[in-house]
This record gives sequence, structure tokens and C-alpha cells, in this order.
Amino acid sequence: MQHVTIPQDRIGVLIGEGGATMRRIESEAEVRLDIDSETGSVRIESVGDPITGLKGPDVVKAIGRGFDPDAALSLLDDDVRMLDLVDLDAATRNRNDLRRQKGRLIGEKGRTRQLMEELTGANVVIYGSTLGIIGGPEQVDAVRSAAEMILDGAPHGAVYSFLERRHNEMKTAGLEYHQFPGGEAAGSEPETPE
Repeated sequence: MQHVTIPQDRIGVLIGEGGATMRRIESEAEVRLDIDSETGSVRIESVGDPITGLKGPDVVKAIGRGFDPDAALSLLDDDVRMLDLVDLDAATRNRNDLRRQKGRLIGEKGRTRQLMEELTGANVVIYGSTLGIIGGPEQVDAVRSAAEMILDGAPHGAVYSFLERRHNEMKTAGLEYHQFPGGEAAGSEPETPE
């Protein structure tokens, strides 16, 4: 049995409408969840395959750190998918610096965070004082390295070039990456044959 504490504003997401998300996690991760809505404490008990149950706490932690339930449950897809959290408080001097660094990680209109996802295939969320990453080891390492470059003050152009290089290396190595659908420009309608 393990305990995970999540922010109170994420408890509703963990439970889901009518308890649907909680039941889905319990079913797919083969665990039983006991959620204390007052404190945000979640007790996770394995009730099925112990190996599958080991991922239960990470699924709960991922939802608590801002991931949607589908992304969090993707941790169960295979043995190498993992959750990694970058503590932004440790890399910043004060609240203003934290706000500035979060802005740099997100980028204008979310572009930097979006490129981290598109070029690595990982899921990336910035919530509170953490940057969360879900993906395979190579994907997680690429996003973590890019985030550290940004936190160290590297220009965005250099970070984007780094991500492009890592994307090409992963593609060449035959690692799967996720290409987001909809290559059209935002707001444009797809062409329909006449």
C-alpha cells in the first residue's frame, strides 16, 4: 500500500464525473483508491497483478501534477513509459523568477511546451511549481534536457535546435514518436473535394 498526496484542486479530476475516472484507474491499474477529499491524501492498494499495481501511484501522481487522466493512464501502456517531474522551485530564486521561468517553459501562446511534445512524443505539463513529463526514457531525457537549458537561460532558438536534433536521432534510431494530427494552420478548414 502506498500514499500519494495531490493538490485539492485536482481531486475532482482524479475522481471524475460520478467516480468514472477513479473506477477506470482502479480497473486498469488493478488497484483500490481511498481518496480523502479534505487532505488530498490518496491511499493506493494493489488488488490484482502486483507489477501493474506498481504503476498506480504514478498514475495518481501524474493526475495530481496536471496531466489529464488519459495521459496519466498511458503509463500503463508499456513497462518503459515513465513519469518524471522537474522541480521548478529548486531552479528559481523567488516567486517572480518562478513565474518568469514558467513563462519561458510554456513559451508564447504555449509554443515551447507544444514543441517539446511534438518533437519528443512525450506528454508535457507545467502545473504549480513542477514540469511533468510522461514518455519513454529517451523522450523524457530530451524534454528534461530542453527544460534545463531553458532554466539555465539558453535562448529558445538553441533549445528548439536541440529538440530538432534529438527528434531526428530518435527517428533514426527507430524509436516511436507521436506526431500530432492536423498539420493545417490553426483556424484553417481542411480542404474538401468538390
